Amino acid sequence: MKEEKGHPVVPRQFLTVFAALVSCFALWGLLNNMTDNLVPAFQKIFMTSQSTAGYVQISFYGAYSVIAIFASLLVQKAGYRCGVLVGLGVYVIGALLYVPACIAQSFWLYIAGIFIVAGGCAVLETTCNPYVLALGDPSTAVRRLNFAQMFNPVGSLAGILLAQQLILANLNPATADERAAMAPDALNAIVNRELFWVCVPYVGLCAIAAAIWMFFFFSKRSSVDEAAAGPADFKAIISILAHSPKWYLGVVAQVFYVGVQIAAWTWMNVYCQKELGVTPKDGATYYLIAIVAFIACRWVATFAMKYVNPAALMAVFAAAAVCCSLGVMYIPTRVIFVAGGLPFSWNVICLIAMSGFMSLMFPTIYGIALGGIDQRAHKIGAAGLIMAIVGGALLTPWMAAIIGDASSVWTRLVPMFSAEWDTNLKLSQMSLRASFVVPAICFAVVLAYALAFRGGSAGGRNRHG
Repeated sequence: MKEEKGHPVVPRQFLTVFAALVSCFALWGLLNNMTDNLVPAFQKIFMTSQSTAGYVQISFYGAYSVIAIFASLLVQKAGYRCGVLVGLGVYVIGALLYVPACIAQSFWLYIAGIFIVAGGCAVLETTCNPYVLALGDPSTAVRRLNFAQMFNPVGSLAGILLAQQLILANLNPATADERAAMAPDALNAIVNRELFWVCVPYVGLCAIAAAIWMFFFFSKRSSVDEAAAGPADFKAIISILAHSPKWYLGVVAQVFYVGVQIAAWTWMNVYCQKELGVTPKDGATYYLIAIVAFIACRWVATFAMKYVNPAALMAVFAAAAVCCSLGVMYIPTRVIFVAGGLPFSWNVICLIAMSGFMSLMFPTIYGIALGGIDQRAHKIGAAGLIMAIVGGALLTPWMAAIIGDASSVWTRLVPMFSAEWDTNLKLSQMSLRASFVVPAICFAVVLAYALAFRGGSAGGRNRHG
């Protein structure tokens, strides 16, 4: 890769390992975004409430808070390569659990499978992020991580396409009321078919996970991996992290960022259904467009970081995202054009643009938080930043609670919109719009963090260790 001040972003001897790690970034991005689409799918299949369907996200992102610290201890003891092998293996076990969940038509068995799949992702993220930081000179670490993270939304895009074409496209159009009135045998046949198509992509991805697993299993242990393994002075590590405000405030910022990403993407489909009257499948197309915006902006931001301070750039993006959140809440739905049979309004454009502005936040917060910290603290510090992904389990239910409560105090923020209850989507226009106060708050926290540390080194000049 391109040289920077005499140092390549990825040294030649690490290119093959880096490429394999990039495939892991794409894999968990794919899984994250397929899981987002399980919320509306399970709500329809199992005829659950918004809050109950939200257990999908609680299970997936809650697993990160439980597993990440154990993953960091594993990497500390056995090295990065072992962490990748364990993460991929756990994913395969969780995905295969979808098969008995389908046969039993069990929502809670699916939740268990989702938790195990997420556990595998947590191990991978805890391992792969610091692994990438270590594959080269510290002066290029932030740019190297941002480059690897650019492939995460590529996987996300694939996840949305798989969910749209295999899961959402195979949902029966019958409403909740129509399903409740069906004969048990007829409903059972519909649910069996729908759950089969939920299983197909998850189980099919086991082959890809197995191929990556085989690469790492048969690859030689590198000098970077050997350096990663060994005893740790936990007292010294805790002291280092406790005296690093960039790190512990970065964990807080990461909780809110991941929370807003998952919450906003989870309810994007529902927002488009309610405001524009589109189907769940068409709603996934808006999600697809949002991910394309996310990918494009991340590539642009990664290039810009060579010239612009990453924290300053993130502050601009966060401020724009706050404005977009307010647009989603307050701009009336008036269709301004139709493209490809899909209507677009300014509030929905704000919803899509929000994804573009959040694109650089995860790797930038990660890089800033670990920048300049003693290398001894990187693995445990990385675990804290990955555990922050629990924000998806904390903030998605908060948003769901606002959406599902027609008399919530938050609805006073948008009194100009309809309070009429939609029995199919189980929300009102007022409660749905009010829920986007959550993204506004989250982006404001990220903005505060970016402004607090905007004086740090720019782009690839951040140093680690």
